[in-house]
Amino acid sequence: MPAPLKQTARRTLLVTSATLASLALTAPVSLAAPTPTPKPTASPSAPVSGSPAAKDKAPASASTSPSATPPGKMSSLGGARLGQTGTQVQLAGGAPVLPKDLTARSWIVADAQSGEVLAAHNAHWRLPPASTMKMLFADTLLPKFPRTTQYKVQPKDLEDLGAGSSLVGIKEGETYSVDDLWLGVFLRSGNDAVHVLSSMNGGVAETVKQMNEHAEELQALDTSVVSPDGYDAPHQVSSAYDLTLIARSGLQKKDFREYSSTVTAKFPGATTKNKKGKTVRETFEIQNTNRLLTGDYDISQYPGIAGVKNGNTTNAGATFTGVAERAGRVLLVTVMNPEKDDHNEVYKETAALFDWGFQAAGKVIPVGELVPPKGAAQASAQPGANSGEGGEAGGAGNVSEKPVAGAVAGNGSGGIGIAMAITGGVLVLLAGAAFLVNRRWPLPDLVRRRR
Repeated sequence: MPAPLKQTARRTLLVTSATLASLALTAPVSLAAPTPTPKPTASPSAPVSGSPAAKDKAPASASTSPSATPPGKMSSLGGARLGQTGTQVQLAGGAPVLPKDLTARSWIVADAQSGEVLAAHNAHWRLPPASTMKMLFADTLLPKFPRTTQYKVQPKDLEDLGAGSSLVGIKEGETYSVDDLWLGVFLRSGNDAVHVLSSMNGGVAETVKQMNEHAEELQALDTSVVSPDGYDAPHQVSSAYDLTLIARSGLQKKDFREYSSTVTAKFPGATTKNKKGKTVRETFEIQNTNRLLTGDYDISQYPGIAGVKNGNTTNAGATFTGVAERAGRVLLVTVMNPEKDDHNEVYKETAALFDWGFQAAGKVIPVGELVPPKGAAQASAQPGANSGEGGEAGGAGNVSEKPVAGAVAGNGSGGIGIAMAITGGVLVLLAGAAFLVNRRWPLPDLVRRRR
Protein backbone atom coordinates (compact mmCIF):
# COMPACT_ATOMS: atom_id res chain seq x y z
CA MET A 1 0.00 0.00 0.00
CA PRO A 2 1.40 3.46 -0.89
CA ALA A 3 2.49 5.56 2.09
CA PRO A 4 -0.27 8.22 1.71
CA LEU A 5 -2.97 5.53 1.77
CA LYS A 6 -1.33 3.89 4.79
CA GLN A 7 -1.37 7.21 6.58
CA THR A 8 -5.03 7.79 5.64
CA ALA A 9 -6.02 4.31 6.78
CA ARG A 10 -4.04 4.66 10.03
CA ARG A 11 -5.51 8.11 10.75
CA THR A 12 -9.06 6.98 10.02
CA LEU A 13 -8.72 3.84 12.12
CA LEU A 14 -7.28 5.76 15.06
CA VAL A 15 -10.13 8.27 14.94
CA THR A 16 -12.68 5.50 14.52
CA SER A 17 -11.30 3.42 17.38
CA ALA A 18 -11.15 6.42 19.71
CA THR A 19 -14.71 7.39 18.84
CA LEU A 20 -16.08 3.89 19.23
CA ALA A 21 -14.25 3.36 22.51
CA SER A 22 -15.69 6.59 23.83
CA LEU A 23 -19.19 5.60 22.78
CA ALA A 24 -18.79 2.20 24.38
CA LEU A 25 -17.95 3.79 27.74
CA THR A 26 -20.64 6.43 27.79
CA ALA A 27 -24.39 6.51 27.75
CA PRO A 28 -25.98 5.56 24.38
CA VAL A 29 -26.27 8.45 21.99
CA SER A 30 -27.70 8.81 18.50
CA LEU A 31 -25.25 8.64 15.60
CA ALA A 32 -27.75 9.72 13.00
CA ALA A 33 -27.20 12.77 10.86
CA PRO A 34 -29.62 15.64 11.48
CA THR A 35 -33.00 14.96 9.97
CA PRO A 36 -33.51 17.03 6.82
CA THR A 37 -36.39 19.38 6.26
CA PRO A 38 -39.55 17.35 5.56
CA LYS A 39 -39.80 16.65 1.86
CA PRO A 40 -43.10 17.92 0.50
CA THR A 41 -44.74 16.19 -2.41
CA ALA A 42 -45.10 18.36 -5.48
CA SER A 43 -48.53 18.57 -6.98
CA PRO A 44 -48.62 18.01 -10.74
CA SER A 45 -50.45 21.30 -11.05
CA ALA A 46 -47.88 23.32 -9.10
CA PRO A 47 -45.16 25.35 -10.83
CA VAL A 48 -42.31 22.86 -11.01
CA SER A 49 -39.86 24.09 -13.58
CA GLY A 50 -36.09 24.36 -13.39
CA SER A 51 -33.51 27.02 -13.92
CA PRO A 52 -31.61 28.19 -16.97
CA ALA A 53 -28.23 29.77 -17.45
CA ALA A 54 -30.09 33.07 -17.10
CA LYS A 55 -32.11 33.50 -13.93
CA ASP A 56 -35.52 31.89 -13.62
CA LYS A 57 -37.93 33.93 -11.58
CA ALA A 58 -40.60 32.43 -9.39
CA PRO A 59 -43.29 34.52 -7.68
CA ALA A 60 -42.14 35.87 -4.32
CA SER A 61 -44.95 34.00 -2.57
CA ALA A 62 -43.69 30.71 -3.97
CA SER A 63 -40.10 31.04 -2.80
CA THR A 64 -38.25 31.60 0.40
CA SER A 65 -35.02 33.56 0.18
CA PRO A 66 -32.28 31.94 2.28
CA SER A 67 -30.69 33.70 5.20
CA ALA A 68 -27.36 35.38 4.53
CA THR A 69 -25.97 33.75 7.67
CA PRO A 70 -25.33 29.99 7.94
CA PRO A 71 -27.20 28.19 10.71
CA GLY A 72 -25.36 27.61 13.95
CA LYS A 73 -25.93 23.87 13.71
CA MET A 74 -25.42 21.89 10.52
CA SER A 75 -25.04 18.21 9.71
CA SER A 76 -21.66 16.70 10.49
CA LEU A 77 -22.04 13.83 8.04
CA GLY A 78 -18.64 13.11 6.56
CA GLY A 79 -16.73 14.63 9.47
CA ALA A 80 -17.23 16.93 12.44
CA ARG A 81 -15.43 19.85 10.78
CA LEU A 82 -17.86 19.78 7.87
CA GLY A 83 -20.64 20.69 10.29
CA GLN A 84 -18.85 23.83 11.45
CA THR A 85 -19.44 27.27 9.98
CA GLY A 86 -16.75 29.08 8.06
CA THR A 87 -13.78 27.77 6.12
CA GLN A 88 -12.34 24.39 7.09
CA VAL A 89 -8.84 23.52 5.87
CA GLN A 90 -5.74 21.98 7.45
CA LEU A 91 -2.57 22.89 5.56
CA ALA A 92 0.55 20.77 5.84
CA GLY A 93 4.09 21.55 4.77
CA GLY A 94 4.32 23.15 1.33
CA ALA A 95 0.56 23.51 0.92
CA PRO A 96 -0.64 26.65 -0.88
CA VAL A 97 -3.02 29.01 0.89
CA LEU A 98 -6.61 29.13 -0.26
CA PRO A 99 -7.54 31.60 -3.01
CA LYS A 100 -8.37 35.10 -1.92
CA ASP A 101 -11.66 36.83 -2.71
CA LEU A 102 -13.85 33.73 -2.45
CA THR A 103 -17.34 35.10 -1.89
CA ALA A 104 -19.57 32.00 -2.22
CA ARG A 105 -21.89 31.22 0.67
CA SER A 106 -20.82 27.61 0.49
CA TRP A 107 -18.18 25.58 -1.38
CA ILE A 108 -16.28 22.32 -1.22
CA VAL A 109 -13.19 20.77 -2.83
CA ALA A 110 -13.01 16.98 -2.81
CA ASP A 111 -11.02 14.16 -4.36
CA ALA A 112 -13.59 12.41 -6.55
CA GLN A 113 -11.90 9.03 -6.30
CA SER A 114 -10.85 8.71 -2.65
CA GLY A 115 -13.68 10.87 -1.34
CA GLU A 116 -11.37 13.02 0.80
CA VAL A 117 -12.60 16.58 1.35
CA LEU A 118 -9.56 18.81 0.96
CA ALA A 119 -11.29 22.01 2.10
CA ALA A 120 -14.79 23.33 2.60
CA HIS A 121 -16.78 26.40 3.56
CA ASN A 122 -20.21 25.91 5.17
CA ALA A 123 -20.35 22.53 3.44
CA HIS A 124 -23.72 21.46 4.88
CA TRP A 125 -25.54 24.80 4.59
CA ARG A 126 -28.93 24.04 3.04
CA LEU A 127 -29.44 26.44 0.15
CA PRO A 128 -31.58 26.58 -3.00
CA PRO A 129 -29.72 24.51 -5.61
CA ALA A 130 -31.14 25.87 -8.91
CA SER A 131 -30.48 23.60 -11.90
CA THR A 132 -27.73 21.67 -10.16
CA MET A 133 -30.76 19.70 -8.89
CA LYS A 134 -30.90 18.25 -12.41
CA MET A 135 -27.88 16.13 -11.49
CA LEU A 136 -30.08 14.24 -9.03
CA PHE A 137 -32.85 14.09 -11.64
CA ALA A 138 -30.44 12.53 -14.12
CA ASP A 139 -28.85 10.15 -11.62
CA THR A 140 -32.34 8.93 -10.70
CA LEU A 141 -33.86 8.57 -14.18
CA LEU A 142 -30.99 7.84 -16.58
CA PRO A 143 -31.09 4.05 -16.04
CA LYS A 144 -34.83 3.88 -16.71
CA PHE A 145 -35.05 4.50 -20.47
CA PRO A 146 -32.85 3.29 -23.36
CA ARG A 147 -31.35 6.17 -25.33
CA THR A 148 -33.08 5.05 -28.53
CA THR A 149 -36.61 5.10 -27.05
CA GLN A 150 -38.88 7.43 -29.05
CA TYR A 151 -41.57 9.56 -27.43
CA LYS A 152 -44.23 11.81 -28.94
CA VAL A 153 -44.77 14.90 -26.82
CA GLN A 154 -48.30 15.60 -25.59
CA PRO A 155 -49.61 19.05 -24.57
CA LYS A 156 -49.92 17.93 -20.92
CA ASP A 157 -46.21 17.13 -20.85
CA LEU A 158 -45.34 20.81 -21.11
CA GLU A 159 -47.89 22.18 -18.66
CA ASP A 160 -46.89 24.24 -15.65
CA LEU A 161 -43.47 25.33 -16.83
CA GLY A 162 -42.43 28.11 -14.47
CA ALA A 163 -42.14 31.68 -15.64
CA GLY A 164 -38.72 32.38 -17.12
CA SER A 165 -37.80 28.72 -17.38
CA SER A 166 -34.93 27.74 -19.64
CA LEU A 167 -36.12 25.74 -22.62
CA VAL A 168 -34.38 23.63 -25.20
CA GLY A 169 -37.26 24.12 -27.63
CA ILE A 170 -39.41 20.98 -27.47
CA LYS A 171 -42.59 21.13 -29.56
CA GLU A 172 -45.94 19.51 -28.89
CA GLY A 173 -46.76 16.70 -31.30
CA GLU A 174 -43.13 16.12 -32.25
CA THR A 175 -41.27 12.90 -31.52
CA TYR A 176 -37.93 12.89 -29.71
CA SER A 177 -35.53 10.17 -28.67
CA VAL A 178 -34.52 9.82 -25.02
CA ASP A 179 -31.01 10.74 -26.20
CA ASP A 180 -32.37 14.04 -27.55
CA LEU A 181 -34.15 14.76 -24.27
CA TRP A 182 -31.05 14.16 -22.13
CA LEU A 183 -29.00 16.41 -24.38
CA GLY A 184 -31.63 19.07 -23.77
CA VAL A 185 -31.37 18.57 -20.00
CA PHE A 186 -27.58 18.63 -19.76
CA LEU A 187 -26.64 21.14 -22.44
CA ARG A 188 -29.46 23.70 -22.32
CA SER A 189 -30.77 22.95 -18.82
CA GLY A 190 -34.13 22.53 -20.55
CA ASN A 191 -37.03 22.41 -18.14
CA ASP A 192 -39.24 21.32 -21.02
CA ALA A 193 -37.02 18.25 -21.46
CA VAL A 194 -37.19 17.56 -17.71
CA HIS A 195 -40.99 17.69 -17.81
CA VAL A 196 -41.21 15.34 -20.79
CA LEU A 197 -38.91 12.79 -19.15
CA SER A 198 -40.89 13.15 -15.91
CA SER A 199 -44.09 12.41 -17.84
CA MET A 200 -42.47 9.29 -19.24
CA ASN A 201 -41.59 8.34 -15.66
CA GLY A 202 -45.14 8.56 -14.33
CA GLY A 203 -45.41 12.31 -13.79
CA VAL A 204 -43.75 15.09 -11.83
CA ALA A 205 -45.00 13.99 -8.41
CA GLU A 206 -43.77 10.43 -8.90
CA THR A 207 -40.41 11.68 -10.17
CA VAL A 208 -39.99 13.99 -7.17
CA LYS A 209 -40.77 11.06 -4.87
CA GLN A 210 -38.14 8.90 -6.55
CA MET A 211 -35.56 11.69 -6.44
CA ASN A 212 -36.07 12.16 -2.70
CA GLU A 213 -35.72 8.42 -2.17
CA HIS A 214 -32.53 8.35 -4.23
CA ALA A 215 -31.12 11.31 -2.31
CA GLU A 216 -31.69 9.41 0.92
CA GLU A 217 -29.94 6.35 -0.52
CA LEU A 218 -26.96 8.52 -1.45
CA GLN A 219 -26.98 9.98 2.09
CA ALA A 220 -27.61 13.41 0.59
CA LEU A 221 -29.58 14.24 3.72
CA ASP A 222 -29.47 18.02 3.28
CA THR A 223 -31.46 17.67 0.06
CA SER A 224 -35.21 18.14 -0.25
CA VAL A 225 -36.71 17.97 -3.74
CA VAL A 226 -39.90 19.82 -4.64
CA SER A 227 -39.43 20.28 -8.40
CA PRO A 228 -37.35 17.91 -10.54
CA ASP A 229 -35.61 20.71 -12.39
CA GLY A 230 -34.53 23.03 -9.56
CA TYR A 231 -37.02 25.86 -10.05
CA ASP A 232 -37.30 27.99 -6.90
CA ALA A 233 -39.89 26.52 -4.55
CA PRO A 234 -40.45 26.51 -0.79
CA HIS A 235 -38.36 23.90 1.05
CA GLN A 236 -36.37 22.98 -2.05
CA VAL A 237 -32.79 22.87 -0.78
CA SER A 238 -29.50 21.06 -1.07
CA SER A 239 -25.93 21.74 0.05
CA ALA A 240 -22.47 21.89 -1.46
CA TYR A 241 -21.73 18.59 0.26
CA ASP A 242 -24.84 16.90 -1.14
CA LEU A 243 -24.41 18.22 -4.67
CA THR A 244 -20.88 16.83 -4.64
CA LEU A 245 -22.16 13.45 -3.44
CA ILE A 246 -24.79 13.46 -6.17
CA ALA A 247 -22.31 14.39 -8.89
CA ARG A 248 -19.94 11.67 -7.71
CA SER A 249 -22.73 9.11 -7.95
CA GLY A 250 -23.85 10.31 -11.37
CA LEU A 251 -20.34 10.18 -12.75
CA GLN A 252 -20.28 6.42 -12.16
CA LYS A 253 -22.74 6.18 -15.05
CA LYS A 254 -21.30 6.22 -18.57
CA ASP A 255 -24.26 8.14 -20.01
CA PHE A 256 -24.05 10.75 -17.26
CA ARG A 257 -20.34 11.30 -17.98
CA GLU A 258 -20.96 11.60 -21.70
CA TYR A 259 -23.90 14.00 -21.49
CA SER A 260 -22.33 16.25 -18.87
CA SER A 261 -19.13 16.57 -20.93
CA THR A 262 -20.79 17.20 -24.30
CA VAL A 263 -20.00 20.68 -25.59
CA THR A 264 -22.35 20.99 -28.59
CA ALA A 265 -24.96 18.82 -30.28
CA LYS A 266 -27.66 18.88 -32.94
CA PHE A 267 -31.21 19.01 -31.60
CA PRO A 268 -34.40 18.17 -33.55
CA GLY A 269 -36.54 21.11 -34.58
CA ALA A 270 -39.94 21.29 -36.21
CA THR A 271 -41.20 18.93 -38.89
CA THR A 272 -41.88 20.87 -42.11
CA LYS A 273 -42.17 20.35 -45.84
CA ASN A 274 -39.49 21.54 -48.22
CA LYS A 275 -40.02 23.16 -51.60
CA LYS A 276 -40.52 19.77 -53.20
CA GLY A 277 -43.25 18.89 -50.72
CA LYS A 278 -41.12 16.36 -48.89
CA THR A 279 -41.50 16.12 -45.14
CA VAL A 280 -38.25 16.99 -43.38
CA ARG A 281 -37.16 17.44 -39.77
CA GLU A 282 -35.10 20.53 -39.10
CA THR A 283 -32.23 20.54 -36.60
CA PHE A 284 -30.43 23.29 -34.75
CA GLU A 285 -27.26 23.39 -32.67
CA ILE A 286 -27.31 23.59 -28.90
CA GLN A 287 -24.32 24.42 -26.72
CA ASN A 288 -23.57 23.49 -23.13
CA THR A 289 -24.19 26.36 -20.71
CA ASN A 290 -21.28 25.23 -18.48
CA ARG A 291 -18.79 28.03 -19.17
CA LEU A 292 -15.80 26.11 -17.83
CA LEU A 293 -16.56 23.57 -20.55
CA THR A 294 -17.27 25.97 -23.42
CA GLY A 295 -15.45 29.14 -22.42
CA ASP A 296 -16.80 32.68 -22.70
CA TYR A 297 -15.51 36.13 -23.53
CA ASP A 298 -14.20 36.62 -19.99
CA ILE A 299 -13.26 33.05 -19.05
CA SER A 300 -11.39 30.24 -20.80
CA GLN A 301 -12.20 26.56 -20.97
CA TYR A 302 -10.74 25.02 -17.84
CA PRO A 303 -7.98 22.47 -18.57
CA GLY A 304 -9.22 18.97 -17.81
CA ILE A 305 -12.85 19.97 -17.18
CA ALA A 306 -15.36 17.21 -17.86
CA GLY A 307 -18.75 18.46 -16.59
CA VAL A 308 -20.93 18.56 -14.46
CA LYS A 309 -23.85 21.06 -14.07
CA ASN A 310 -24.58 24.74 -13.53
CA GLY A 311 -27.65 26.63 -12.39
CA ASN A 312 -28.97 30.09 -11.62
CA THR A 313 -32.27 31.21 -10.10
CA THR A 314 -33.50 34.27 -8.27
CA ASN A 315 -33.18 32.70 -4.83
CA ALA A 316 -30.27 30.35 -5.45
CA GLY A 317 -28.06 32.80 -7.26
CA ALA A 318 -25.40 31.04 -9.35
CA THR A 319 -24.57 27.45 -8.45
CA PHE A 320 -22.15 25.02 -10.04
CA THR A 321 -20.63 21.59 -9.55
CA GLY A 322 -17.67 20.70 -11.74
CA VAL A 323 -15.32 17.77 -12.20
CA ALA A 324 -11.81 18.08 -13.63
CA GLU A 325 -8.83 15.79 -14.07
CA ARG A 326 -5.13 16.63 -14.02
CA ALA A 327 -2.15 14.25 -13.89
CA GLY A 328 -4.39 11.33 -12.98
CA ARG A 329 -6.10 13.15 -10.09
CA VAL A 330 -9.82 13.89 -10.31
CA LEU A 331 -11.36 16.68 -8.24
CA LEU A 332 -14.95 17.73 -7.63
CA VAL A 333 -15.71 21.36 -6.75
CA THR A 334 -19.10 22.77 -5.82
CA VAL A 335 -19.70 26.52 -5.43
CA MET A 336 -23.03 27.98 -4.28
CA ASN A 337 -24.17 31.58 -4.58
CA PRO A 338 -21.13 33.88 -4.81
CA GLU A 339 -21.81 37.23 -3.20
CA LYS A 340 -19.75 38.98 -5.87
CA ASP A 341 -22.02 39.70 -8.81
CA ASP A 342 -19.42 39.78 -11.59
CA HIS A 343 -20.17 38.02 -14.87
CA ASN A 344 -19.32 34.27 -14.65
CA GLU A 345 -18.22 34.71 -11.02
CA VAL A 346 -19.33 31.21 -10.05
CA TYR A 347 -17.01 29.76 -12.69
CA LYS A 348 -14.13 32.02 -11.74
CA GLU A 349 -14.34 30.96 -8.10
CA THR A 350 -14.67 27.33 -9.15
CA ALA A 351 -11.58 27.60 -11.37
CA ALA A 352 -9.62 29.17 -8.51
CA LEU A 353 -10.61 26.32 -6.20
CA PHE A 354 -9.68 23.72 -8.83
CA ASP A 355 -6.26 25.35 -9.20
CA TRP A 356 -5.79 25.29 -5.45
CA GLY A 357 -6.99 21.71 -5.13
CA PHE A 358 -4.60 20.34 -7.73
CA GLN A 359 -1.70 22.19 -6.10
CA ALA A 360 -2.72 21.23 -2.56
CA ALA A 361 -3.52 17.56 -3.12
CA GLY A 362 -1.23 15.47 -0.96
CA LYS A 363 -0.17 18.54 1.02
CA VAL A 364 -3.27 19.00 3.18
CA ILE A 365 -4.87 16.89 5.87
CA PRO A 366 -8.45 16.12 4.77
CA VAL A 367 -11.14 17.82 6.83
CA GLY A 368 -13.77 15.21 6.01
CA GLU A 369 -14.90 12.72 3.42
CA LEU A 370 -17.68 12.00 0.95
CA VAL A 371 -19.71 9.14 2.33
CA PRO A 372 -20.70 6.20 0.12
CA PRO A 373 -24.34 5.37 -0.63
CA LYS A 374 -26.10 3.37 2.06
CA GLY A 375 -26.13 0.24 -0.09
CA ALA A 376 -22.40 0.43 -0.80
CA ALA A 377 -21.52 1.04 2.84
CA GLN A 378 -23.68 -1.82 4.06
CA ALA A 379 -22.43 -4.24 1.38
CA SER A 380 -18.81 -3.34 2.13
CA ALA A 381 -19.22 -4.08 5.84
CA GLN A 382 -20.56 -7.60 5.20
CA PRO A 383 -18.22 -10.54 5.93
CA GLY A 384 -16.59 -11.71 2.70
CA ALA A 385 -17.17 -8.42 0.90
CA ASN A 386 -14.66 -7.88 -1.87
CA SER A 387 -13.41 -4.95 -3.91
CA GLY A 388 -15.30 -6.10 -6.98
CA GLU A 389 -18.70 -5.46 -5.44
CA GLY A 390 -20.45 -2.29 -6.52
CA GLY A 391 -22.83 0.04 -4.82
CA GLU A 392 -26.23 0.67 -6.30
CA ALA A 393 -27.06 -0.47 -9.79
CA GLY A 394 -27.40 2.09 -12.50
CA GLY A 395 -28.78 0.05 -15.37
CA ALA A 396 -27.18 -2.56 -17.59
CA GLY A 397 -24.01 -1.38 -19.23
CA ASN A 398 -24.28 2.00 -17.60
CA VAL A 399 -22.13 1.61 -14.50
CA SER A 400 -18.39 1.14 -14.22
CA GLU A 401 -17.47 -2.47 -13.50
CA LYS A 402 -14.86 -1.20 -11.03
CA PRO A 403 -15.65 -0.69 -7.32
CA VAL A 404 -18.15 2.00 -6.49
CA ALA A 405 -17.52 2.63 -2.80
CA GLY A 406 -16.17 5.71 -1.13
CA ALA A 407 -14.05 6.21 1.96
CA VAL A 408 -15.05 5.42 5.52
CA ALA A 409 -18.12 7.18 6.86
CA GLY A 410 -21.19 6.56 8.94
CA ASN A 411 -24.37 5.53 7.14
CA GLY A 412 -26.71 7.87 9.00
CA SER A 413 -28.22 5.20 11.27
CA GLY A 414 -27.92 5.46 15.02
CA GLY A 415 -29.70 5.41 18.37
CA ILE A 416 -29.63 3.34 21.53
CA GLY A 417 -29.45 0.02 19.70
CA ILE A 418 -26.35 0.98 17.77
CA ALA A 419 -24.63 2.48 20.81
CA MET A 420 -25.20 -0.78 22.69
CA ALA A 421 -24.07 -2.88 19.77
CA ILE A 422 -20.87 -0.84 19.51
CA THR A 423 -19.89 -1.98 23.00
CA GLY A 424 -19.50 -5.54 21.81
CA GLY A 425 -18.63 -4.94 18.18
CA VAL A 426 -15.70 -2.53 18.03
CA LEU A 427 -13.34 -4.99 16.35
CA VAL A 428 -15.88 -5.90 13.68
CA LEU A 429 -16.53 -2.26 12.82
CA LEU A 430 -12.81 -1.48 12.76
CA ALA A 431 -12.30 -4.31 10.29
CA GLY A 432 -15.05 -2.88 8.09
CA ALA A 433 -13.47 0.58 8.35
CA ALA A 434 -10.08 -0.77 7.28
CA PHE A 435 -11.71 -2.45 4.32
CA LEU A 436 -13.45 0.72 3.17
CA VAL A 437 -10.37 2.90 3.57
CA ASN A 438 -8.58 0.91 0.91
CA ARG A 439 -11.33 1.23 -1.70
CA ARG A 440 -11.55 3.96 -4.26
CA TRP A 441 -14.34 5.14 -6.49
CA PRO A 442 -13.02 5.32 -10.08
CA LEU A 443 -14.25 7.89 -12.57
CA PRO A 444 -13.09 6.72 -16.00
CA ASP A 445 -13.54 8.33 -19.42
CA LEU A 446 -13.58 11.95 -18.28
CA VAL A 447 -13.32 13.85 -21.55
CA ARG A 448 -14.82 16.82 -23.31
CA ARG A 449 -17.08 15.63 -26.12
CA ARG A 450 -18.41 17.33 -29.18
CA ARG A 451 -21.25 15.77 -31.14
